[in-house]
Amino acid sequence: MKLNKLPAASQRQFPNKISQLFFLQTRNWRSPKFCNSRNNCCLSRYRSFTTIVNSVSSDNGISEERVSVLVVGGGGREHSLCYALKRSQSCDAVFCAPGNAGISNSGDATCIEDLDIFDSSAVIAFCRKWGVGLVVVGPEAPLVAGLTNDLLKAGIHAFGPSSEAAALEGSKNFMKGLCDKYGIPTAKYETFMDPSAAKKYIKEQGAPIVVKADGLAAGKGVIVAMTLQEAFEAVDSILVEGSFGKAGSCIIVEEFLEGEEASFFALVDGENALPLESAQDHKRVGDGDTGPNTGGMGAYSPAPVLTQELQSLVMSSIILPTVKGMSKEGCKFVGVLYAGLMIEKKSGLPKLIEYNVRFGDPECQVLMVRLESDLAQVLLAACRGELNSVSLDWAPGSAMVVVMASNGYPGSYVKGSKIQNLEESEVAAPCVKIFHAGTALDADGNYIATGGRVLGITAKGKDLEEARERAYRAVEEIKWDGGFYRNDIGWRALPLKQESSKW
Repeated sequence: MKLNKLPAASQRQFPNKISQLFFLQTRNWRSPKFCNSRNNCCLSRYRSFTTIVNSVSSDNGISEERVSVLVVGGGGREHSLCYALKRSQSCDAVFCAPGNAGISNSGDATCIEDLDIFDSSAVIAFCRKWGVGLVVVGPEAPLVAGLTNDLLKAGIHAFGPSSEAAALEGSKNFMKGLCDKYGIPTAKYETFMDPSAAKKYIKEQGAPIVVKADGLAAGKGVIVAMTLQEAFEAVDSILVEGSFGKAGSCIIVEEFLEGEEASFFALVDGENALPLESAQDHKRVGDGDTGPNTGGMGAYSPAPVLTQELQSLVMSSIILPTVKGMSKEGCKFVGVLYAGLMIEKKSGLPKLIEYNVRFGDPECQVLMVRLESDLAQVLLAACRGELNSVSLDWAPGSAMVVVMASNGYPGSYVKGSKIQNLEESEVAAPCVKIFHAGTALDADGNYIATGGRVLGITAKGKDLEEARERAYRAVEEIKWDGGFYRNDIGWRALPLKQESSKW
């Protein structure tokens, strides 16, 4: 099993804390000049180092349980989770399987490239060998496949829902049924397996209308049809042509809600829910929120559309009824509830569009750079049912991430194009962090694109305008002929700045 330069002397338990220092540190130390140029924002790695040194000399002052963590996944979301866990004072080591070249080279985690995350026995064996006390499952597919179930049976803390609870994302029909039963506000809908029946219903309802594949479709199984013809074509594509495979054996046809979308995240321990800071992403591929849906082309936090009053309403009318409803159904939810919301234009009230059962991508990136609490301890508290005693600390100001994607995404795209100037980009402005999603190294050590969404250029600032300016300044430094990005991330939150900006 490839351990990405793990010291040969390391055993399941590190011999002593001094030996941990050499394993935990990044391999690309920054110069003092670099740190000064980014004010205090880039000192997180240094602080990480000093807190570990302090724990060596003053163990009695450390009340948290120390833990090694395995993050499952290899995208931008997982990179940001590794980044936050690496900064956690109680975290001894961070592994990521399979990870990617950027995660490995940044030193944010030790990547285990050949660990099969769908082989529960292999994951459990790895955890036992290396003393992993917490597994954080990033993507939805291993959750739906039951990885968390198997880890819990093996006595290993796992942050993420069971396969039964993951049906909140794995089946839109299941989610809609739960909404019906427990009075959770959502769009009116019907479920179909027969194309003719679906088209008849669509004709009765009229356009615009929304057609969704029931199962997991990598964020691409939703078609917002503005005409009846588009809706009919979506039905044929999913049910007849099988464009989403088994995920499209059943479809949901639901009413079109007009308003503003927002993302709401809450940590859940089975009975209690703890809201995270607000965030909002841009799903459409093109500027002005045009074109087909993607997995997300950018995000920012906080989201002005989610006022404190609205957040309280979302908790009371959507999140808590879901948590209690799942408990009553005999499948308690432990993990992250990611509610995709529509703040309806006509009523101003939130309705649930969909649930994801893991951190959103790219929203996770902006949340993790703002989080100041010890993430490892927070997630352990969720696993133990102790979230009622937890509070979260957040950095003031705002954060923004601009996604760089391969040309052609979300359709077909060519892999292998070279990406240059990443180091220069990360120092082009203060408080910039580049999260890797679909990258690898070629034979000459150059970064190349291997996925649709490839990089998440993330920046913090005193407000959203400053975060945006820093993020785009960093984006402009990157040399990548095979990629593109949206020029207007955050436009809904900065409408007055749009006309006068350089976009």
